[in-house]
Amino acid sequence: MAISKTHLLLIVLLPLLGSVLAGLFGRRIGRAGAHTVTILGVAASCALSAYVLWQLLQGAAPFNQNIYTFFQVGGIGAHVGFMVDKLSAMMMVVVTFVSLLVHVYTIGYMADDDGYQRFFSYISLFTFSMLMLVMSNNFLQLFFGWEAVGLVSYLLIGFWFKRPSAVFANLKAFLVNRVGDFGFLLGIGGVLYWIGTLDYATAFANAGGIRDLTFSPWQGVEWAVPTVICIGLFVGAMGKSAQVPLHVWLPDSMEGPTPISALIHAATMVTAGIFMVARMSPLFELSPTALAFILFIGATTAFWTGLIGMVQNDIKRVIAYSTLSQLGYMTVALGVSAYSAAVYHLMTHAFFKALLFLGAGSVIIGMHHEQDMRKMGGLRKYMPITHLTMWIGTLALVGTPFFSGFYSKDTIIEAVADYAHEHTGWIAQYANWAVLLGAFVTSFYSFRLLYMTFFGAERFRHAHASHGEHGHETHSEPDHHHGPVEPHESPWVVTLPLALLAIPSAAIGFFTVGPMLFGTDVMGHARQLPFFLGAIEVLPQHEVMATLAAQFHGPVAFALHGFSAPAFWLALMGFLLATLLYLVKPEWRHAIKRTLALPIRVLDRKYWMDDLWIGGFAGGGVLLGRLFRRVDGGLIDGVAVNGSAQAVGLAARVLRRVQSGYLYHYAFAMILGLIALLALANHYWL
Repeated sequence: MAISKTHLLLIVLLPLLGSVLAGLFGRRIGRAGAHTVTILGVAASCALSAYVLWQLLQGAAPFNQNIYTFFQVGGIGAHVGFMVDKLSAMMMVVVTFVSLLVHVYTIGYMADDDGYQRFFSYISLFTFSMLMLVMSNNFLQLFFGWEAVGLVSYLLIGFWFKRPSAVFANLKAFLVNRVGDFGFLLGIGGVLYWIGTLDYATAFANAGGIRDLTFSPWQGVEWAVPTVICIGLFVGAMGKSAQVPLHVWLPDSMEGPTPISALIHAATMVTAGIFMVARMSPLFELSPTALAFILFIGATTAFWTGLIGMVQNDIKRVIAYSTLSQLGYMTVALGVSAYSAAVYHLMTHAFFKALLFLGAGSVIIGMHHEQDMRKMGGLRKYMPITHLTMWIGTLALVGTPFFSGFYSKDTIIEAVADYAHEHTGWIAQYANWAVLLGAFVTSFYSFRLLYMTFFGAERFRHAHASHGEHGHETHSEPDHHHGPVEPHESPWVVTLPLALLAIPSAAIGFFTVGPMLFGTDVMGHARQLPFFLGAIEVLPQHEVMATLAAQFHGPVAFALHGFSAPAFWLALMGFLLATLLYLVKPEWRHAIKRTLALPIRVLDRKYWMDDLWIGGFAGGGVLLGRLFRRVDGGLIDGVAVNGSAQAVGLAARVLRRVQSGYLYHYAFAMILGLIALLALANHYWL
């Protein structure tokens, strides 16, 4: 049983075909035609991706083949090719499945939008770009997919381009990602320079040759080549996967329509960096320094960005900061060489985070495009399906035993604890505390969202009467509704994707944790080959997952053990505190806000990171541009260019007066010149 090249081409090209038809011929085929061709294309791509994964599970050999050659210069070539093993096949299934449900959901969500066909074209193009990224077998194609995803995300975040806030958000996302991409290019350039190839398999096979290689950027300084390459590649991942300090674009990307929030934040763009580092594990294993740097950045992102979610009132922004925190958990797993745990959490997170975002979108539809949770409350009786599915997504997110998020998140926490036990350095201890305390923070803001939205007093009528539909601090999506807000359940094209995402959010962890992480059957009994064998490489001294595998006795025992783990008790404390403050004693919140006014202000201002980027880096660039404009206009244009022209003009005016046309003037000048020459000759030579 061999994987067919034709199947792989269809997986990639069908979403592209749907995008072209909806984008270029949208007016001819109409709304129904646009969503039909894109949904059919992504559905076929999803089915074929699942078939390819099934083939690999049945023992088919991984596929690695070039399809088309751009150029070949000596030993360096640029190709379009596919490397499809279990790692990329799992990503293909997750990307296409979530994308398919987002496509269906969009029919209901964007029903009244003028850009209906354009939106379907964009999201289908986004799916194509992500598939090119995860299926690539070389760095050049990886970079193409990387930049294509960034470009389409720019179009999607700024989809409502008549809103200044949306235009600002997409420009911010685009520019911040360019900062990360600069490091990414340096990393790829390092691979090409020191290893001499752009092909994955060749680079990984020859990676051992640079293990002890160093270079000197300036006299007296020696840098390890693997560290330079890996940190460059990871800086690219920091931009795409929104790690501190390159995280500031992601919360603002909420300016795009909610289906895009789900697509960007769940299975696609933000997880590209995590996937890339896992794919490059043969390189990253050569640099303990790079891994320590990754661990520190991930721990910082996991805890400190999660804290900001505790004070947000926009329902989408709370989930956005949750995404930042969970991406931090994945990055921490990469830093301790638990690559399989990172991509496993990537998979489970894709389902429950897409569920939460689409659930938030359902609430926004039911509330006539209101996003401020302070203007909600009591929605559970109006929106029972959305309420139930949001509960499932929340329980998975906080790591409740037996839910999918528990198996992936708790594995990461256990792996970091084992790493901290073996490594006494401060980074390891800091990461251990960060992921543990992050469990409390995640639980608090998650249940706070549920309580403010679905429980308590019905605040929407009073809020509408007091402030008007858009009279709040957060940004609502465009709506033409007028009159009192009357919540309602969303149509079936919205609730069906919620139900379909709720199933894997609740159950997929139970059935996959053994085979994918610990090399056992579903119930944890018979040992088998590791799921990511050949796709992820870990040095024996970095094998933290081996210790956990020896302690794994099935998903039931794992979940039961979770009830006694510190992370569960911290999550329970977060649940109890949120219940106390938002259900039992809501009046206590005012006293707490007064007491903790300073830390709340710090969180509300997001540690002033936006001010640093916008007022500091961007503002500094603007000031530099103004200074250069003055130098260019005053010194270069004014003195060098215009000044020289003016000097020539002045000389011409003087010479014009000398040329009078009278012979006796010229004779007189010749006599004066002759006298001057004789005087000089007498002085110097006679």
